Amino acid sequence: MDYDEGKVDEMVLALLYLTSFNEHGFVRAWKGHDWDALNRLHESGLISDPKNYASEERNWNLSP
Repeated sequence: MDYDEGKVDEMVLALLYLTSFNEHGFVRAWKGHDWDALNRLHESGLISDPKNYASEERNWNLSP
């Protein structure tokens, strides 16, 4: 199936924002999104590396 990866990335970024919270001075968001999209967002510098967390309840910093 063909789809626009840019639109998927925008939607994932919007969902990360909507589910974000502050913790210990960082803005974090819960996992549960497409890993390919998260990797592309990381490569674009929009979020920190989503693979850096060992916890099952993964979260990551959203870049300002």
